[in-house]
Amino acid sequence: MEYSYLIVDSEATSNLQLEHFLDDYQDFMFLGHASSGEEGLNSILKFLPDVVFVRLNDSASEYFNMVTELYQYIKQLPVFIGIAESKTHAYDAIKHNFYDYWLTPYNEFNIRKSIFKLRKQLPTERETSTLVLKSYKDFHYLDMDEILYLKADNNTTDFFMKDGSRVSAYKTLKSFEKQLPAHFIRIHQSYILNTRFVARINYGKSVCFLKSGTEHLPFSKSYRANIDSLKERLSKNTISSAN
Repeated sequence: MEYSYLIVDSEATSNLQLEHFLDDYQDFMFLGHASSGEEGLNSILKFLPDVVFVRLNDSASEYFNMVTELYQYIKQLPVFIGIAESKTHAYDAIKHNFYDYWLTPYNEFNIRKSIFKLRKQLPTERETSTLVLKSYKDFHYLDMDEILYLKADNNTTDFFMKDGSRVSAYKTLKSFEKQLPAHFIRIHQSYILNTRFVARINYGKSVCFLKSGTEHLPFSKSYRANIDSLKERLSKNTISSAN
């Protein structure tokens, strides 16, 4: 099971420090960071992360308002963990239902305990690995680990599977974008890609190559940020041989 996370913090240095600590937990997948409450709200609605880490500095009230506003838009909020240099904002964090409150400098043991506790308590429904396509009295069940990518076809969506088969659904690509786990990303107006099958990203040709065969998908400028975030995630645990 993977847990996607987002960082809301205006300080670039502390962002990198937190990422460094979380690199030890391979099931935590970094989605990106936001530097303000407004950016944070937009990113949470866009990516629907499991966990959001919030730096509670001078902008703490802005971030608490962000959390309050989220109740207007989504039923199940992500888990919020506050980060601060002191306990000044701890009471407000509790009032806003923050899951935990980490003090800096980070204590590796406390972080480990919090992560293990978090793994144990996150709702089991997040482990869903099957997508059901409903059409009248027909129910088609797809293993999400077998989906290579989705392609828009007018008002329908085609699912291209690992075994070479194709399944069509009478819903738009955008409707599935909101339902799929975080490792499915939009890379083009017509494509959503399962990032677990990415073998190569070619920026010169603006294409992603898949691990299965020689198939490749285009990505567009409007979704370049998603590609950049993907490249960053894939590069974290690799050995570079760049010339």
